[in-house]
Amino acid sequence: MKLENDTIRLRAVEPLDIDLLYLWENDPKVWTVSESVTPYSRFELEKYILSEGDIFANRQLRLMIDCKQNCDYLTVGTVDLFDFNPIHGRAGLGIMIYSSENRSKGYASKAMDILIEYAFTVLNISVLYCNISVNNHISINCFEKAGFERCGLKKSWNLTPNGREDEIMLQLIK
Repeated sequence: MKLENDTIRLRAVEPLDIDLLYLWENDPKVWTVSESVTPYSRFELEKYILSEGDIFANRQLRLMIDCKQNCDYLTVGTVDLFDFNPIHGRAGLGIMIYSSENRSKGYASKAMDILIEYAFTVLNISVLYCNISVNNHISINCFEKAGFERCGLKKSWNLTPNGREDEIMLQLIK
């Protein structure tokens, strides 16, 4: 199965991605959705890249989102399967389009469509889930457009600079 469509390609993380990952993982604006609060060293990211690959061993998979532009590709973000449980056939799904100039162009939706098909057909996952802040309306809409349904609310779940926020849990069942 090719992990691509007419405008988006999902691919494995490569050592050449180190500069992008270093920038993205160390941006405090991203930490609010990634539950990270500390920067990553280049060394830590290099180890991660070299160990990445086998979702059954690592219980997670990160793919780079490449957007077709003319005859070349531009890497615009990442999509992750995490908390993978092959026995119960479930995994969390997370997506990030880093630059605001690349958002609201449908890249996340198209990448998610590709990953959902891969998860359901190749990995035999039956349930995908995600957790999104109630104030992240764009992400909620993106996941609901992909067929995810709200299934829970975690009250006062995350601490933000503006105080505590609720978090919505959404699921997509095959």
